[in-house]
Amino acid sequence: MEIELSDKLAALAHPKRLALFRLLMRRYPDGVPAGEIAQALEFKANTASAYLSALKQAGLITQQRTGTSLMYAADLPGLRGMFDGLLTGCCQNRPDICTPVTSEVETMPTTERPFNVLFICTGNSARSLLAEAILNNEGGGRFRAFSAGTRPSPGPRPEVTALLKAKEIDTSSLRSKDLDEFSAPDAPQMDFIFTVCDHAANEECPAWPGQPMSAHWGLADPVKTEGTDAERRLAFQQAYGLLRNRIRAFAALPFETLDRMSLQHQVDDIGRLNSSD
Repeated sequence: MEIELSDKLAALAHPKRLALFRLLMRRYPDGVPAGEIAQALEFKANTASAYLSALKQAGLITQQRTGTSLMYAADLPGLRGMFDGLLTGCCQNRPDICTPVTSEVETMPTTERPFNVLFICTGNSARSLLAEAILNNEGGGRFRAFSAGTRPSPGPRPEVTALLKAKEIDTSSLRSKDLDEFSAPDAPQMDFIFTVCDHAANEECPAWPGQPMSAHWGLADPVKTEGTDAERRLAFQQAYGLLRNRIRAFAALPFETLDRMSLQHQVDDIGRLNSSD
């Protein structure tokens, strides 16, 4: 056991391997292709391969072939085994040293105490703004939605504001915002954080106070759609429909009956809804 534990710790002791592992933890439970990992962390392909091999041998990540791609994901049982080895051997499970993290959701959203939800993407000009507007419109006052970008654009895309106005959704307060705005001391404390683009999900984010629950709800960027005006409008409409269906599923969750682990599984599953019908 000690050899296995030391191997896991040694694999994570290298700062670049640790950065790779943290990326996979941010994307958990989804798998990420090696090429995307290398691009996100600016590794050469052979360097990324060597780091992935070391983490896999240490039992911290898994590898699975999907079509022609090798997909890598964090191995949660392997990580838990490492922590179990540390806590059992080092603090002997003393509750005064190793206090367990609560697994219960203490509140449910109400109009008096709404849940704060932050949607993150890179530019904060389309997908995250759509999500913010949809949840604020359909949440029944039980949610306060915000959005931000890791590298925000000058403002919302005109296609976004036109689409929302056509749906009779208020756009007067929509603006592109920097993620740093929500890590300031006076920023609202978040209950949920959802990334809606792969690029933002791969990046390091601030350490959020209160340990908000997070999940990845990635979808294609309509801004990058090429073709006729009609084809571009359709791409924005499809993004709107997909986000609306995910947000409706989220808002309908029985928060009062779910413990924290069950709720995490639910919000992860919502991120896999791919129908915009």
